[in-house]
Amino acid sequence: MHPIRTALPALVLALSASAAQAQAAAPRSTGQVWQIVPQPQSSLVYARDGSLIGEIGRESRTSISIRTLPKYVGAAFVAVEDQRFYQHDGVDLIGVAGAIKGKLLERITGDHRGGASTITQQLVGNLHPDQIDRRDMSVARKFHEQQAAREMERHYSKEQILEGYLNTINFGHGWYGIESASRHYFGKPAARLTLAEAATLAALPKTPVGYDPGRFPEKARARRNLILGLMLQQGVIGSADADRAMAEPVVTAPNAGMAVQAAYFVDAARQAAERAGVPVMNGGYKVYTTADVALQRAAVDALVDGTLKVEQRPGYRHPPLATAPNKTDALEGVVVAVEPSTGDVRALVGGRNYALAPFNRATLSLRQPGSSFKPFVYAKALEDSMSAASIVPDTAISVDMGNGNVYAPENADGKFMGPITLREALIHSRNPVAVQLGMRVGYDSIGAVARRAGISTPIAPVPASALGASVVRPLDYVAAYSVWANLGSSVEPRIVTRIEDPQGRVVLTRPPSLPRSVMDPRIAFIMRDMMRDATERGTGGPARRAVPYNIPIAGKTGTTNDNVDVWFMGMTPDLVAGVWLGFDRPKTITPGAAGGSLAAPIWGAMMAKYYAGRSAPAPWTPPLGLVTAEMSRVTGQLADSTTAPKERYTEYFVPGTEPEPLRSVPWKGTVFGAIIPNNE
Repeated sequence: MHPIRTALPALVLALSASAAQAQAAAPRSTGQVWQIVPQPQSSLVYARDGSLIGEIGRESRTSISIRTLPKYVGAAFVAVEDQRFYQHDGVDLIGVAGAIKGKLLERITGDHRGGASTITQQLVGNLHPDQIDRRDMSVARKFHEQQAAREMERHYSKEQILEGYLNTINFGHGWYGIESASRHYFGKPAARLTLAEAATLAALPKTPVGYDPGRFPEKARARRNLILGLMLQQGVIGSADADRAMAEPVVTAPNAGMAVQAAYFVDAARQAAERAGVPVMNGGYKVYTTADVALQRAAVDALVDGTLKVEQRPGYRHPPLATAPNKTDALEGVVVAVEPSTGDVRALVGGRNYALAPFNRATLSLRQPGSSFKPFVYAKALEDSMSAASIVPDTAISVDMGNGNVYAPENADGKFMGPITLREALIHSRNPVAVQLGMRVGYDSIGAVARRAGISTPIAPVPASALGASVVRPLDYVAAYSVWANLGSSVEPRIVTRIEDPQGRVVLTRPPSLPRSVMDPRIAFIMRDMMRDATERGTGGPARRAVPYNIPIAGKTGTTNDNVDVWFMGMTPDLVAGVWLGFDRPKTITPGAAGGSLAAPIWGAMMAKYYAGRSAPAPWTPPLGLVTAEMSRVTGQLADSTTAPKERYTEYFVPGTEPEPLRSVPWKGTVFGAIIPNNE
């Protein structure tokens, strides 16, 4: 019997009281200490094009067969971690002797020397931390680990042990196993790792932080080349292969190997799956989503860049995200884009930085939409036999609320424009007009229009709701705006299309949403055309200026009391999208903040980037059954020979609401109401 092995049992007497206490407080058993037990897996989340965008689970791990890997992958780990792996029985006695010698030298010289843990011993500790605490430096722990390693070697082949080891290693960042590490560091499955990449990953078990190739590429390169040298020395690779691999730079994949930054989208997919009863957090599932990689990238870039510009504006007094002591006190934002014909959510960004603030504002927050809610008010007025050319006074009004309070609506610019058409009132977002319309048609009726469109949050039957005082959920709100893009049909947002369980069986399918008619197509078209005009000549101008003019757009801004929430809700023929900015704990963004100046540029930047290099979508066309007339912007009447060319425009009417010379329709008087002041 080997003398070192005979001496080891006596060392059990050195078990310390602290180690015994640690064992007593250990978590529940993970099974026999020598067993290779299944490890938690992550569920993988894919974009609509099949590219990987994220993972869901308690640990980021996808276990794979070692037989799918190039031989040099396992060989790299063996070379640096356990060069006699194929010769020992789980304990490397030569290594143990070297470790003992090293410890003695350490006491004399003070130089720290490493231990002699084999791959098998490391696997035992990784799989059974409840029984083998590798932080415990006691001899008793080491002996227990060695016994377990030998027992493991009696039950499993070397290939099974190496496979288990490669699937359990902590590679840093919460990434476990060779497949997860390869995916995140290099953006590829482990089966496609190059020799240089395999050696780079083999450096990480020693210290995942110190040799992180993304943070410390030069340190990672030096350690990689050392490992390549060991592989050459041990005859695993030839000199030509070693030279080529050593010459390669250390390059990691962007976005942690994902196709795009989509942590909030992945979180929304998790929420959708769990609502459907699929336990994706248990791991092993494949979740297929509606995410559009190009649009998601454009949305992330636009929000990150746009909020940074807001923080740099003169008069901005809040700590920027980069230096805020409490990151949740920084300015936040949401971007959501939906395909109106299907309800597919093509992009979703629930905040500026998921790692710093993972609360998903796109799916969970409730915020006031401000004046971006006005189209629902105007739509009910059009249903109530008014037209876009109907005259309503933009003037000072007040209403007694019956409890001693009086609402006196004001405009953001502090001015009144006098009698104007509904079209001009929406274009310039005149608050008294919206309140008057709300009082005329009834606030319950406005709430009914919003519910038909898909807004599930309650719309309070009060004058303030005409200006967006009732809160909405951003994702649902953007989907509700599809009613204008779809000419009166609503859709439900869809994030997940299909989920497969760990055995590959389809456990959930979600077909595209079928548009459901909830509004006269002619009224929806007129509203969309009014919002098109709002981007051409009104508060949405910054969005229009950012997007190439061959891309039709329409939209509406929103700003709430005290400049707390700012919005831009808009659409193209392909997409409906919304942008929100504000603070998690509501407070003024900056004096004079408005949806047009803060949110609309972000929306425009996203659309400009997305459509760059793409063919322009087909322009909007009116549905059948509309009456058209050339009108005067100044008088709201039919244009005549005295109307200047720049004042002429084409207006659309539902039959029966056209101007009197075409058909006489008495105009009904305005009922005045009250609003929350200072809405855009």
